[in-house]
Amino acid sequence: MLFHPDERMALFIDGANLYSAARSLGFDIDYKRLLDLFAGKGRLIRAFYYTALLEDQEYSPIRPLVDWLDYNGYTLVTKPAKEFTDSAGRRKVKGNMDIELAVDMMEMVDRVDHVVLFSGDGDFRSLIEAVQRKGVRASVVSSIRTQPPMIADELRRQADQFIELDQLAAQIERVHSDRGPRRERPGAPPSAPVEADDDLDEDYVDDEYEDDEPPAVVRRTPPPRR
Repeated sequence: MLFHPDERMALFIDGANLYSAARSLGFDIDYKRLLDLFAGKGRLIRAFYYTALLEDQEYSPIRPLVDWLDYNGYTLVTKPAKEFTDSAGRRKVKGNMDIELAVDMMEMVDRVDHVVLFSGDGDFRSLIEAVQRKGVRASVVSSIRTQPPMIADELRRQADQFIELDQLAAQIERVHSDRGPRRERPGAPPSAPVEADDDLDEDYVDDEYEDDEPPAVVRRTPPPRR
Protein backbone atom coordinates (compact mmCIF):
# COMPACT_ATOMS: atom_id res chain seq x y z
CA MET A 1 0.00 0.00 0.00
CA LEU A 2 1.25 3.44 -0.92
CA PHE A 3 0.50 6.09 1.71
CA HIS A 4 2.34 9.26 2.71
CA PRO A 5 2.62 9.96 6.45
CA ASP A 6 1.88 13.67 6.05
CA GLU A 7 -1.23 13.37 3.87
CA ARG A 8 -4.69 14.00 5.27
CA MET A 9 -6.89 10.96 4.81
CA ALA A 10 -10.56 9.98 5.14
CA LEU A 11 -12.12 6.49 5.07
CA PHE A 12 -15.53 5.81 3.51
CA ILE A 13 -16.88 2.35 4.42
CA ASP A 14 -19.87 0.83 2.65
CA GLY A 15 -20.80 -1.41 5.58
CA ALA A 16 -22.88 -4.04 3.78
CA ASN A 17 -20.46 -4.30 0.86
CA LEU A 18 -17.41 -4.67 3.09
CA TYR A 19 -19.17 -7.24 5.26
CA SER A 20 -20.08 -9.34 2.20
CA ALA A 21 -16.50 -9.24 0.90
CA ALA A 22 -14.98 -10.23 4.25
CA ARG A 23 -17.53 -12.99 4.80
CA SER A 24 -16.86 -14.51 1.38
CA LEU A 25 -13.12 -14.46 2.19
CA GLY A 26 -13.80 -16.31 5.43
CA PHE A 27 -13.02 -13.78 8.17
CA ASP A 28 -14.64 -11.16 10.41
CA ILE A 29 -13.33 -7.61 10.60
CA ASP A 30 -12.02 -6.09 13.81
CA TYR A 31 -12.92 -2.44 13.27
CA LYS A 32 -10.57 -1.22 15.98
CA ARG A 33 -7.64 -2.90 14.21
CA LEU A 34 -8.81 -1.51 10.88
CA LEU A 35 -8.92 2.04 12.26
CA ASP A 36 -5.53 1.67 13.93
CA LEU A 37 -4.00 0.34 10.70
CA PHE A 38 -5.01 3.35 8.61
CA ALA A 39 -4.44 5.87 11.41
CA GLY A 40 -0.80 4.75 11.34
CA LYS A 41 -0.45 5.46 7.61
CA GLY A 42 -1.30 9.16 7.57
CA ARG A 43 -3.28 11.92 9.27
CA LEU A 44 -6.67 10.26 9.56
CA ILE A 45 -9.25 13.06 9.58
CA ARG A 46 -12.46 11.03 9.55
CA ALA A 47 -13.68 7.45 9.17
CA PHE A 48 -17.26 7.23 7.87
CA TYR A 49 -19.30 4.03 8.16
CA TYR A 50 -22.55 3.69 6.19
CA THR A 51 -25.34 1.24 6.91
CA ALA A 52 -29.11 0.99 6.79
CA LEU A 53 -31.08 -0.24 9.81
CA LEU A 54 -34.44 -1.93 10.22
CA GLU A 55 -35.97 0.60 12.57
CA ASP A 56 -39.23 -1.29 13.18
CA GLN A 57 -37.51 -4.26 14.80
CA GLU A 58 -37.42 -4.39 18.60
CA TYR A 59 -33.82 -5.53 18.39
CA SER A 60 -31.51 -5.18 15.40
CA PRO A 61 -28.60 -7.68 15.45
CA ILE A 62 -26.31 -5.07 13.92
CA ARG A 63 -27.14 -2.44 16.57
CA PRO A 64 -24.33 -3.50 19.00
CA LEU A 65 -21.76 -3.02 16.22
CA VAL A 66 -23.22 0.33 15.19
CA ASP A 67 -23.22 1.58 18.78
CA TRP A 68 -19.63 0.42 19.33
CA LEU A 69 -18.42 2.13 16.16
CA ASP A 70 -20.18 5.35 17.14
CA TYR A 71 -18.27 5.50 20.43
CA ASN A 72 -14.91 4.38 19.04
CA GLY A 73 -13.68 6.64 16.32
CA TYR A 74 -16.19 6.25 13.47
CA THR A 75 -18.72 8.71 12.08
CA LEU A 76 -21.93 6.72 11.61
CA VAL A 77 -24.28 7.49 8.74
CA THR A 78 -27.51 5.47 8.87
CA LYS A 79 -31.01 5.48 7.46
CA PRO A 80 -34.03 3.16 7.70
CA ALA A 81 -33.87 0.09 5.48
CA LYS A 82 -36.82 -1.10 3.42
CA GLU A 83 -38.00 -4.69 3.76
CA PHE A 84 -39.86 -6.48 0.96
CA THR A 85 -40.54 -9.92 -0.52
CA ASP A 86 -39.31 -10.63 -4.06
CA SER A 87 -41.11 -12.60 -6.79
CA ALA A 88 -39.64 -15.86 -5.49
CA GLY A 89 -41.01 -15.26 -2.01
CA ARG A 90 -37.62 -14.47 -0.51
CA ARG A 91 -37.31 -11.83 2.19
CA LYS A 92 -35.10 -8.95 1.07
CA VAL A 93 -33.84 -5.88 2.87
CA LYS A 94 -32.90 -2.92 0.68
CA GLY A 95 -30.72 -0.15 2.08
CA ASN A 96 -28.61 1.60 -0.54
CA MET A 97 -26.33 4.28 0.96
CA ASP A 98 -24.58 5.38 -2.26
CA ILE A 99 -25.97 8.94 -2.28
CA GLU A 100 -25.06 9.61 1.34
CA LEU A 101 -21.53 8.34 0.80
CA ALA A 102 -21.07 10.36 -2.39
CA VAL A 103 -22.30 13.60 -0.80
CA ASP A 104 -20.01 13.20 2.22
CA MET A 105 -16.98 12.41 0.07
CA MET A 106 -17.50 15.48 -2.12
CA GLU A 107 -17.92 17.65 1.00
CA MET A 108 -14.64 16.34 2.41
CA VAL A 109 -12.63 16.49 -0.79
CA ASP A 110 -11.25 20.00 -0.13
CA ARG A 111 -10.06 18.99 3.35
CA VAL A 112 -8.13 15.81 2.54
CA ASP A 113 -5.34 14.60 0.27
CA HIS A 114 -6.38 10.95 0.05
CA VAL A 115 -9.74 9.15 0.22
CA VAL A 116 -10.05 5.41 0.85
CA LEU A 117 -13.26 3.78 -0.32
CA PHE A 118 -14.22 0.37 1.12
CA SER A 119 -16.55 -0.89 -1.59
CA GLY A 120 -16.44 -2.67 -4.93
CA ASP A 121 -19.61 -1.07 -6.30
CA GLY A 122 -19.04 0.07 -9.88
CA ASP A 123 -21.51 2.92 -9.39
CA PHE A 124 -18.76 4.73 -7.48
CA ARG A 125 -16.48 5.01 -10.52
CA SER A 126 -17.76 8.48 -11.44
CA LEU A 127 -17.41 9.61 -7.84
CA ILE A 128 -13.77 8.51 -7.72
CA GLU A 129 -13.12 10.27 -11.02
CA ALA A 130 -14.65 13.50 -9.66
CA VAL A 131 -12.48 13.29 -6.54
CA GLN A 132 -9.36 12.77 -8.66
CA ARG A 133 -10.18 15.86 -10.73
CA LYS A 134 -9.94 17.81 -7.47
CA GLY A 135 -6.34 16.63 -7.08
CA VAL A 136 -7.10 14.06 -4.37
CA ARG A 137 -5.72 10.52 -4.48
CA ALA A 138 -8.30 7.73 -4.28
CA SER A 139 -7.70 4.17 -3.07
CA VAL A 140 -10.29 1.39 -3.21
CA VAL A 141 -10.40 -1.58 -0.82
CA SER A 142 -12.28 -4.64 -2.06
CA SER A 143 -11.51 -8.09 -3.43
CA ILE A 144 -10.86 -9.86 -6.70
CA ARG A 145 -10.40 -13.17 -4.88
CA THR A 146 -14.11 -13.82 -4.33
CA GLN A 147 -16.15 -15.68 -6.92
CA PRO A 148 -17.34 -13.57 -8.65
CA PRO A 149 -14.98 -10.68 -7.77
CA MET A 150 -16.54 -8.14 -5.40
CA ILE A 151 -14.95 -5.18 -7.16
CA ALA A 152 -16.22 -3.92 -10.50
CA ASP A 153 -13.48 -3.75 -13.10
CA GLU A 154 -14.26 -0.13 -14.01
CA LEU A 155 -13.87 0.98 -10.39
CA ARG A 156 -10.59 -0.87 -10.01
CA ARG A 157 -9.23 0.77 -13.18
CA GLN A 158 -10.29 4.24 -12.05
CA ALA A 159 -8.71 4.05 -8.59
CA ASP A 160 -5.19 5.35 -8.05
CA GLN A 161 -4.57 2.30 -5.88
CA PHE A 162 -6.47 -0.95 -5.46
CA ILE A 163 -5.99 -2.69 -2.11
CA GLU A 164 -6.91 -6.37 -1.96
CA LEU A 165 -8.96 -6.99 1.18
CA ASP A 166 -7.61 -10.52 1.53
CA GLN A 167 -4.08 -9.14 1.89
CA LEU A 168 -5.24 -7.02 4.84
CA ALA A 169 -6.87 -9.96 6.64
CA ALA A 170 -3.90 -10.71 8.90
CA GLN A 171 -3.89 -7.07 10.09
CA ILE A 172 -7.64 -6.43 10.50
CA GLU A 173 -9.12 -9.86 11.22
CA ARG A 174 -11.14 -10.25 14.38
CA VAL A 175 -9.68 -13.27 16.17
CA HIS A 176 -12.24 -15.36 18.02
CA SER A 177 -10.76 -17.07 21.07
CA ASP A 178 -12.48 -20.36 20.27
CA ARG A 179 -11.15 -20.71 16.72
CA GLY A 180 -8.08 -18.54 16.21
CA PRO A 181 -7.05 -16.62 13.09
CA ARG A 182 -8.49 -17.75 9.77
CA ARG A 183 -5.13 -18.72 8.29
CA GLU A 184 -4.45 -21.06 11.20
CA ARG A 185 -7.78 -22.86 10.90
CA PRO A 186 -7.80 -26.09 8.89
CA GLY A 187 -10.28 -26.13 6.05
CA ALA A 188 -10.95 -22.40 6.07
CA PRO A 189 -14.02 -21.68 3.92
CA PRO A 190 -13.30 -21.00 0.25
CA SER A 191 -14.48 -17.89 -1.53
CA ALA A 192 -18.21 -17.92 -2.21
CA PRO A 193 -20.46 -16.06 -4.64
CA VAL A 194 -21.80 -12.76 -3.35
CA GLU A 195 -25.07 -11.16 -4.40
CA ALA A 196 -25.37 -7.56 -5.55
CA ASP A 197 -24.64 -5.16 -2.72
CA ASP A 198 -27.78 -3.02 -3.14
CA ASP A 199 -29.54 -5.41 -0.77
CA LEU A 200 -28.51 -5.86 2.82
CA ASP A 201 -28.01 -9.53 3.59
CA GLU A 202 -30.19 -10.92 6.39
CA ASP A 203 -26.99 -12.27 7.96
CA TYR A 204 -25.34 -8.84 7.97
CA VAL A 205 -24.52 -9.15 11.64
CA ASP A 206 -21.34 -8.66 13.63
CA ASP A 207 -20.64 -10.13 17.05
CA GLU A 208 -21.35 -7.75 19.90
CA TYR A 209 -18.46 -5.64 21.12
CA GLU A 210 -17.98 -5.45 24.86
CA ASP A 211 -18.28 -2.08 26.57
CA ASP A 212 -14.85 -2.43 28.17
CA GLU A 213 -12.93 -2.86 24.92
CA PRO A 214 -10.22 -0.20 24.61
CA PRO A 215 -11.11 2.78 22.43
CA ALA A 216 -9.61 3.24 19.00
CA VAL A 217 -6.79 5.69 18.43
CA VAL A 218 -8.93 8.32 16.72
CA ARG A 219 -11.90 9.73 18.62
CA ARG A 220 -14.95 10.93 16.75
CA THR A 221 -15.71 14.64 16.45
CA PRO A 222 -19.27 14.70 15.12
CA PRO A 223 -19.90 17.08 12.23
CA PRO A 224 -22.89 19.44 12.47
CA ARG A 225 -26.11 17.56 11.89
CA ARG A 226 -27.77 18.30 8.63
